[in-house]
Amino acid sequence: MTTQTIRFYYRGSVREIRDVPASRTVLQHLREDLHCTGTKEGCAEGDCGACTVVVGECDAHGALQLKAVNACIQFLPTLDGRALFTVEDLRDTDGALHPVQQAMVDCHGSQCGFCTPGFVMSMWALYENQPAAAGLPTRDEINTALSGNLCRCTGYRPIVEAAQKMFDYRQYPRVPFDRAKIAETLQAIQRHDTFEYTAPDARGAEFDASTFYAPVDINTFAMLRALHPHARILAGSTDVGLWVTKQFRDLGDILYTGNVAELKTIERDAQTLTIGAAASLEDAYAALAVDYPELAELWTRFASLPIRNAGTLGGNVANGSPIGDSMPALIALGAEVVLRQADRTRTLPLDAFYLGYQKSALHVGEFVAAIRVPRPARDLRFRTYKVSKRYDQDISAVCAAFALRIDDRGAIIDARIAFGGMAAIPQRAGHAEAALSGAIWNEATVRHAMDALAADYQPLTDMRASSGYRLKVARNLLWRFHLETRDTAPLALCDVNAFAFEADQAKAATAQEPSP
Repeated sequence: MTTQTIRFYYRGSVREIRDVPASRTVLQHLREDLHCTGTKEGCAEGDCGACTVVVGECDAHGALQLKAVNACIQFLPTLDGRALFTVEDLRDTDGALHPVQQAMVDCHGSQCGFCTPGFVMSMWALYENQPAAAGLPTRDEINTALSGNLCRCTGYRPIVEAAQKMFDYRQYPRVPFDRAKIAETLQAIQRHDTFEYTAPDARGAEFDASTFYAPVDINTFAMLRALHPHARILAGSTDVGLWVTKQFRDLGDILYTGNVAELKTIERDAQTLTIGAAASLEDAYAALAVDYPELAELWTRFASLPIRNAGTLGGNVANGSPIGDSMPALIALGAEVVLRQADRTRTLPLDAFYLGYQKSALHVGEFVAAIRVPRPARDLRFRTYKVSKRYDQDISAVCAAFALRIDDRGAIIDARIAFGGMAAIPQRAGHAEAALSGAIWNEATVRHAMDALAADYQPLTDMRASSGYRLKVARNLLWRFHLETRDTAPLALCDVNAFAFEADQAKAATAQEPSP
């Protein structure tokens, strides 16, 4: 069987790997093949961060970019042309601890130690990505860097203190990390055409081999999609990876988006922000937040930094999960999805893309190429809210997005409301929108729209929330949106809390009005 080998930089040299299944994870390779057991396995689904490693790749200018990712759900062929760094790389040649490790010791940041290598790698990525001229990272930046790592015994205070203290040891290690040399090595192993890796099936020789295709341009990607319409499209592997580690599914042939430069582009013109389907969630949200700073909280609360570094906006949209956090905001903003099939493209409103649970308007052989988001209008009032059991790294019970255009008279000229977690698909609230359209944006209007939400959704009860809770939260979030965006005395974020709303409910009950 003729196949190319998987080539990546690791521990000072280029490694070549063959004869392993295409769905073998980076974590399995490290622990079982290389016997490098510093990287731990915890949840095997990208939640706990015990398996955190750092992947390096060259950007468009040839500079080395470092990103923390979860090794447990990344497939080995996606390392081709990239660099892999693990906790074993941090030790100096004479055995001295790296500043990150020394800070963890000095600040007593470890007890059982199981989670420590993952924390250390997230901290190392922050350490290496923080230019000396930029000063020390803020507490929020440290919290973001550690958002994908869970510790069950130490507590986060000493770990955060270690993340601050590690910059006091910048003179160490004595052997510096040579980014330029590594970037030069990666440039030498870059593919200039499609990488094809044909691997044995994990179940044995009696099963058909699968092929991992990684084209480098969009036209080749479209051609391969047409030739292999049932191949599994792989982007960041933050969802597909779990199909292997949790469901033990056979993926068959795989078509990888991660090497297609055109699918990673982010462009603006006067009317539209266009985000390529393979742009990472971190890069996509950074671009969206420039136009819509109201997305800042949702950005930092979308999964964790390692997930956002690997996952893509196009993958989140194409997946169409009813609790996907990107879609309500994009639908409320009137986003469109660009679909391509061979040499033909079409554009579809995102709210028309989802047909039912795990069903979309994609034709056979078609794929999501980009997401187009209108630039902000002057008269737009926009907010997003995520309600979950944890602030960081948690799945939403309800995710809401509200976008109203209001004229100088205070009348609503356009209303778009979308929710995740309320239906089988990310869905607009048609009845609530109708209650708002043309009305004055005041308390009476918003209460009418809150009542209308009951006709829009009949949410399910599951382990995250009951149906009644979800509907109540949806109504309350619309009320919160009103409090924050009303013309008279709008409330700042810090002033919008449960106590104020409970007082309002009590007042309404006293007046024998329906509870909001």
